[in-house]
Amino acid sequence: MKRQISSPPLQDEKLISSFGIQRRNMLKFFGASAAVVALGSACRKNHDDNNPADTGVFLGAGDFQILNFAYALEQLEAAFYIQVVTAANFTTLFPSLEQTYMNDIRDHEVIHREFFKAALGSNAIQGLTPNFSSIDFTSRLGILNAAKAFEDTGVSAYNGAAQYISDINYLGVAGKIVSVEARHAALIRDLISNGTFADDLDTNAKDIEKTPTAVVDIANTFLTTKISKRGLPA
Repeated sequence: MKRQISSPPLQDEKLISSFGIQRRNMLKFFGASAAVVALGSACRKNHDDNNPADTGVFLGAGDFQILNFAYALEQLEAAFYIQVVTAANFTTLFPSLEQTYMNDIRDHEVIHREFFKAALGSNAIQGLTPNFSSIDFTSRLGILNAAKAFEDTGVSAYNGAAQYISDINYLGVAGKIVSVEARHAALIRDLISNGTFADDLDTNAKDIEKTPTAVVDIANTFLTTKISKRGLPA
């Protein structure tokens, strides 16, 4: 039987990463391209802006929209791994080396989350509240299968959304982050079944991509605070 575990709002988690990334350094980097982003936001056309039935959290427009899209996904991933490594049964379900792996992934996702939060500043969406009730946190395989789903979704999300980023600086950052997410995905696959690290590539040996709207549909199944698809490229 699955144990139902309540999850706190993601914005309440104040984990400090051992990598020591400082918010002021992130702001310095992103401030250099703020004017370009503002221009891109003003010039780009959104879709489905007049859907009154979509009452989820609005991601914004232009590059800020795509950054918030990534920020929402990183919030979700960070919350999942935080819950995994802080669970009372973590050390009994995972051997020592795997505990190190999971803590490392947790740190990466927290850094990514805080990176986007700092980059967006006042344009950032609110902290989202996860709903992991469908995940079996009492089972190592249940946790790993959920991790695989999150990592695969993250990789496909960055691959599908990159084409909508106007600012080359943001595009470069997204490329560096998606490569880390792909490393996570490969590791998780091998923890489930050794040697399967690249078994989901397409016929051209490329990773899969998904549209932002398709990814939001997946993410919303794990969120109490739903994300709006309004304005997202389909």
